[in-house]
Amino acid sequence: MISKKLKFGDTIGLISPASPEISSKIKETISFLKKQGFKVKQGNHLYDKWGYLAGKDINRVSDITDMFLDDEIDMILCIRGGYGSMRLLPLIDFEIIKNNPKIFVGFSDITTLLNTIALRCNLITFHGPMGSSNFQSKETLKSFLNTIMKCNKPYSLSNPLNTSLNCIYKGKAKGRIVGGNLSLICSTLGTPYEIDTKNNILFIEEIDEKPYVIDRFLTQLYLAGKLQQCSGFILGQFKDCSLSNYENSLTIDDIINDKILSFKKPTLSNFMCGHSYPNLTLPIGAQAQIDCYSGKIQILEAVVK
Repeated sequence: MISKKLKFGDTIGLISPASPEISSKIKETISFLKKQGFKVKQGNHLYDKWGYLAGKDINRVSDITDMFLDDEIDMILCIRGGYGSMRLLPLIDFEIIKNNPKIFVGFSDITTLLNTIALRCNLITFHGPMGSSNFQSKETLKSFLNTIMKCNKPYSLSNPLNTSLNCIYKGKAKGRIVGGNLSLICSTLGTPYEIDTKNNILFIEEIDEKPYVIDRFLTQLYLAGKLQQCSGFILGQFKDCSLSNYENSLTIDDIINDKILSFKKPTLSNFMCGHSYPNLTLPIGAQAQIDCYSGKIQILEAVVK
């Protein structure tokens, strides 16, 4: 199932399902979106704050529900990540989402929402920039707008010019794209909301984690059988996950070689998606093929209509 493509003049609903954002940044985002030619509607609890959360769980869920039910809203954009989205999963009425499909965009902590909505509602969601992201990155903005406004037919994804998309194990792999932030993928294992990697393409990215933590996350996915089941891998950005001294540590490359490449499945690495810029938009739940000869991700179906 796919949503209607966004058009200039359409209304974007802003919500904060995870951590709070400062009001000045929210207002800056609203101004930017309006200058791009869109209308903006704010969630009733967009400015709420409760400790490290953007308000109480029940209020953040009500903003999600209200946005999907509101006929004026054409797209739902999360303002930022942080922490808190997974607390909402048992409270969400997925039937409402299924019956009112809309473009839903976010990344980082929003990973759990993207994958659960895609799986339970059979609705393609979008791992892409949020309201607090740097839209001054031209490639980020270009990919974002192109995906949600023009991709009503199959298309291909590749890195911007002069940025290599590395083909590690040659071959092609098909499946639905699943995944996102590595720590969030692991956080739902053993719950009713865990990721489904069987015959799917697993995308992972991470920020500000030491190599041994990346090792632990990937080992957890291995022990859960998730790495063995997928058809191929897309490796995004691992921002600030390096060390100044590796005397007593493996490198990220060492860990990837050991935990991912040992399966000898088609793998693309250095895909510009995650916490670095440009942050390209990736459709979660879309049927795709990774081509490790041409270095492209082929999206095999329309992601909007």
